[in-house]
Amino acid sequence: MKHILIASDLSPESLRPCKTVVDLAGHWGAKVTLLHVVQDLKVAPHGAPLAPALSSPDLEKELKHARLALEDQRAALTDGVAIEVAVVASEKIPQAIDDYAEANGVDLIAISTHGRTGWRHLALGSVAEAVIRHAHVPVLTFPRPKE
Repeated sequence: MKHILIASDLSPESLRPCKTVVDLAGHWGAKVTLLHVVQDLKVAPHGAPLAPALSSPDLEKELKHARLALEDQRAALTDGVAIEVAVVASEKIPQAIDDYAEANGVDLIAISTHGRTGWRHLALGSVAEAVIRHAHVPVLTFPRPKE
C-alpha cells in the first residue's frame, strides 16, 4: 500500500476512517489523500433549453469552501504521515471517487457509511454503496458506531 484515499463529504461522520487510515499509512509508509467531490448539477440556461447544460455559478465558491474544510481536517490529522487534499467537481460523486483513485494510483479507498435506512436510503442513495460496487480498488468501510 502506497496511497490511501479517504472520501469525505465534510461531515463529522466522514472523518471516522481518519485515525485508522493514518495509523495504517504510517505503518506502511503510504501517503493519504483526503478527497471531497463537489456535486456539479448542471442545468440548461434559462430561456435556452437546447443549449448545453451549465454548472452552477457558485461552483468555484463551493470548491474553495471544500478545500478550506479539507485543509482544516488535514491539520487535525498530522501525525508524521504525508496527507494531501483534493477537491473535484462531478455530477456523479461515486464515479468521481473511482476516477480519482484510478488516475492517481490509489491502492485503497476508505469511506464512512452514514447508516441511512428505509426511505432516506432510497431517496438519498448511498455514495458508499455505489463506491463499493464500482471501485476498481479495495474499499474499506467504516460503519456508524453502535449507540
